[in-house]
Amino acid sequence: MGITEDIDAFILDYPGTYLWYAAFVFLVGLGLYFTFKLRGMQITQLREQLALAVKTEKSGEGRAISSFEALCIGLGARIGVGNIAGVAAAIVAGGAGAVFWMWLFAIIGAASSFMECTLAQIFKEKHEDGLYHGGPAYYIRNGLNMPRFAIFMAMLTIVTYGVGFVGVQAGNASDAFLGAFDFRYSDWVFAIAMTCIAAIIIFGGIKRIARVSYYTVPAMAFLWIAVAAITVALNFTAIPDAIIAIFRGAFNMDAAIGGGIGTAIMWGLKRGVFSNEAGIGSMPNVAGSADVSHPTKQGLIQSLAVPIDTLIVCSGTAFVILTWGDWQSIADLGLDKAPLVQYILGEGFLGGSAPVVLSAFMMVFAFSSLIGYHSISEANVNFAFRDNKNAVFCMRVLMTAVVFVSCLIPLNLMWNVCDVFMACMAVFNMAAVAMLSKYAFAAYRDYRDQRNNGTAEPVFTEDSLDGLDASGITAWGDD
Repeated sequence: MGITEDIDAFILDYPGTYLWYAAFVFLVGLGLYFTFKLRGMQITQLREQLALAVKTEKSGEGRAISSFEALCIGLGARIGVGNIAGVAAAIVAGGAGAVFWMWLFAIIGAASSFMECTLAQIFKEKHEDGLYHGGPAYYIRNGLNMPRFAIFMAMLTIVTYGVGFVGVQAGNASDAFLGAFDFRYSDWVFAIAMTCIAAIIIFGGIKRIARVSYYTVPAMAFLWIAVAAITVALNFTAIPDAIIAIFRGAFNMDAAIGGGIGTAIMWGLKRGVFSNEAGIGSMPNVAGSADVSHPTKQGLIQSLAVPIDTLIVCSGTAFVILTWGDWQSIADLGLDKAPLVQYILGEGFLGGSAPVVLSAFMMVFAFSSLIGYHSISEANVNFAFRDNKNAVFCMRVLMTAVVFVSCLIPLNLMWNVCDVFMACMAVFNMAAVAMLSKYAFAAYRDYRDQRNNGTAEPVFTEDSLDGLDASGITAWGDD
């Protein structure tokens, strides 16, 4: 056993498993509580969410990030290799039932996403660069008055996204390319090529990031859905069996799958959260940068992004796999992650071009996510190091180096690194959101009251908080 396997097995795998038990309690338990308090907002307010999502509201300041641009950055970060390789990994490890739990946790997580993104808007700050900045670090410092905890959360976010998430995206993209183009030193060639592309993306600014996401994310998502839909249509007679397998695997102890229903639940949670990022504190960094008239707007919009990611994009991948064959036949292939999807697409209408096509998808998915991760990491570096340009430069160098290294080391090692830090983020972020939940509930009530009274564009002020302490709120009511 090599050193990377030792790290994977003894340092990351076992602690990660127990950390996810704690994360399960916080993500699912508090998610259900938020769903109850918000009266199923993620379902009852779907029309309002869709209406807000297509608007390009902006206050008139050209440098500010619009609500729709913030949505696109958020979708860009969410829609990544997890929608392809992550779904495949969940099905191989947890069976078809993992898909059901991904769906369920996405619906529950939409409420958590609303809460964290609304809080990011309430406690955001406007800096000298003319942009708004927000996220867990800001609502922990400004809302809870816990500056040390805020710094810790900022540093944890930097490591989780600048290392863990970036590494997984790069590693999976490289894995797909190696499955399509296998030649001498191909791993080094792809590592260098991906690192160069990453450097071009990383050494840019937030406005450029927003513009790139604005154009690429919708096209990327729709194109993958189209490929998945055609592939599934060719196997349409297997759709009923796939649906049955999903629900049977979700509620029955399948002897073919080690751990049975418990394994399906945990893999559904871990890979679902990796994909939609609900509740772990990443999207508030994006939501807090938007210029809107009411915090609830970004809460509703970012909440909508969760089911878009999981119920639509991830489901496309799931049905591509499950309409090909049952779980046992899939397991017998001995393939996992991107190579599994490449093989199945090759059996369909893409034929021999499947590896190349999927590699292209994985590249676009990976780098669209990298755009969002760069935005999240830079925002937290600026928070932790007080806008120190040298710190930002070092962060960019680190992210670029992680891309290179991740293309060369075992992929499962990067998955486990990411899982450990992601579970930590979920626990600490959801605890902070729970402590500040009264602010998000008050903002939501105010928004609904204004809409019910006929106000087309609700406006938020400190008076909207029903007498709650507003001393940590600086970005509202001063224009």
